[in-house]
Amino acid sequence: MRSFLCVAAYALVAVGLCVVAAAPANAGGCNKLIGTADGWDKRDALSGAQSALAEAVAEFKKGKGAVSISAMKAKPQPYWRESVSAELYLKPDVVTAKSYTVCWRGVVSPVVCTSGAKVCW
Repeated sequence: MRSFLCVAAYALVAVGLCVVAAAPANAGGCNKLIGTADGWDKRDALSGAQSALAEAVAEFKKGKGAVSISAMKAKPQPYWRESVSAELYLKPDVVTAKSYTVCWRGVVSPVVCTSGAKVCW
């Protein structure tokens, strides 16, 4: 029984070393995150998109430690069309230190917004 425990302990240590050795290869870098939402008006859709982005950032941050977040203009993510034509955009874009949001007139919903951020760790 004791030898089984020793073998198990050595196996766990070996696996732990492999995980630690692999960490530097994945450590550091940046990801682009987006959040899209619709609403009755720009304020409503903007709030929803920024909330969706905040949730994506919070989920991404789990287990990453310290991260830096900066605004990034994301490509719109329309629900019902392939792309958004220039005349459909609702200006001005809303830019904060941590997000860049574009809004447009939707097909089914009156307004749709996409917020984007770059998250680096």
